[in-house]
Amino acid sequence: MPDYVIVGGGSAGCAIAARLSENPDATVILLEAGPPDKDPYIHMPVGFFKMTSGPLTWGYKTAPAKHALDRVMVYPQGRVLGGGSSINAQVFTRGCPEDFDRWANTEGCPGWSFKEVLPYFVKSEDNERFSGEMHGTDGPLGVSDLISPHPLTKVFVRAAQQAGIPYNPDFNGPKQEGCGTYQTTTRRGRRCSAAVAYLRPALGRRNLTVKTGCLTTRILVENGRAVGIEYVQNGRPATLRADREVIVAAGAIGSPKLLLLSGIGPANHLRENGIAIVEDLKGVGENLQDHMDIDIVYELTGPHSYDKYKKPHWKLVAGIEYKLFNKGPVTSNIAEGGAFWWADRSAPTPDLQLHFLPGAGIEEGIGTVPSGHGCTLNSYHVRPRSRGTVRLASADPGVAPVIDPNSFAEGYDLERAIDGVKVSQEIMAQPAFKPFLRREHIPGDAVKTTADYARFALQVARSAYHPVGTCKMGTDERAVVDPQLRVRGIDRLRVCDSSVMPSLISSNTNAASIMIGERAADLIKGNRP
Repeated sequence: MPDYVIVGGGSAGCAIAARLSENPDATVILLEAGPPDKDPYIHMPVGFFKMTSGPLTWGYKTAPAKHALDRVMVYPQGRVLGGGSSINAQVFTRGCPEDFDRWANTEGCPGWSFKEVLPYFVKSEDNERFSGEMHGTDGPLGVSDLISPHPLTKVFVRAAQQAGIPYNPDFNGPKQEGCGTYQTTTRRGRRCSAAVAYLRPALGRRNLTVKTGCLTTRILVENGRAVGIEYVQNGRPATLRADREVIVAAGAIGSPKLLLLSGIGPANHLRENGIAIVEDLKGVGENLQDHMDIDIVYELTGPHSYDKYKKPHWKLVAGIEYKLFNKGPVTSNIAEGGAFWWADRSAPTPDLQLHFLPGAGIEEGIGTVPSGHGCTLNSYHVRPRSRGTVRLASADPGVAPVIDPNSFAEGYDLERAIDGVKVSQEIMAQPAFKPFLRREHIPGDAVKTTADYARFALQVARSAYHPVGTCKMGTDERAVVDPQLRVRGIDRLRVCDSSVMPSLISSNTNAASIMIGERAADLIKGNRP
């Protein structure tokens, strides 16, 4: 019988498994529903463009968005070892210090202030350029500069400065605001997912077992104590008991789903699905938050972007350059440049994040341009006020849950989304871009009034793949876990992933998920933070 059973091999789960198995006297089993991370596109940074759809995602879609024209949106979530860190755009950002201070000081999570979580960010990081109190240089997670940034990305950085946004060489330094190129979770021209960073070096340990293709269907609870899990592998049901703890790290969609299937959640919802109530926890599946991305697309005057590499002979050139010299387009995460800036000037820290992609039609659901040569600039409001839910559609574990981000339920979020589009257009209108842009393809000249902008935002907004909050930590009646990540009312059960964030951080979420995994391992081991 293992000491620890971990459900979910994503960013946090991989970190926890590696850290717990550092103790040779502790036995650890990690279960992942998806396959091993063997797809070669995972490990090529540019392979991100193939990852937002297909067999390495869960294939989720949202419920009709009642505040966004009843649209059903694709909702990519990783279903592979490494989870989101194996399919994301590899952008390395942590959020603002103020995000974590908010958790600790106003949202009932003592011990999670920036001062207290920074050592875990530093511990995780192996940064090739930065060092000092804000950055680590010998952690598992490779963090690198772009090897071959596209010339158009450099144009974007100049244009953003012309629009009044100062240059920032380090979005994870003393100040977040500014524009620049993103560092990425890559090492020597290859993706450094949590599976690569944490699991791969640990797989030789006798006390660590990793099982893929295992769909966990229920947490076993006896006398108020988690004792193991039930799962299905290759169509065969099995049971796995844990001597010390069951650790759920299945993400902001998977973790609440598993708790609900196990009878842990709002009593009325459990009864509706014919599930016996183990613990009436009203907050399970509530408090869903996500960044809602809005893309604007431009047609270029010529083959100035990565789009030319969609042609077979240019693909061959890029492949040869990568194979022989470890540089060129294949080393790009595509979302190369970006900025943090203000929509609401009363906000204490930037409330917009932008990503510049020197290409068009790269992500699922985003169209290309008639000439085939385009570029994309997307933006989102980083601290949305709208809150959604994850609910069961059925007591059958094989049925996808009902995901309702409830996007734009708060009018403030739509106002900020409109601001994001306008800031993006202002950047693209600067002199630096003039030689390269033929026209604005999306949204185009027809969008002029505030009502036009609102309609456009509601028509095209999509997930930025940053769901959090559905098993939030805290001390109020809607908290699912306490600040030690222990599930309320159930002994020896923790949730340790992005679902425990009480509120969304002001950036991409992968680095923070890994930080949560690092800190969770210390909490589980009883180490002093």
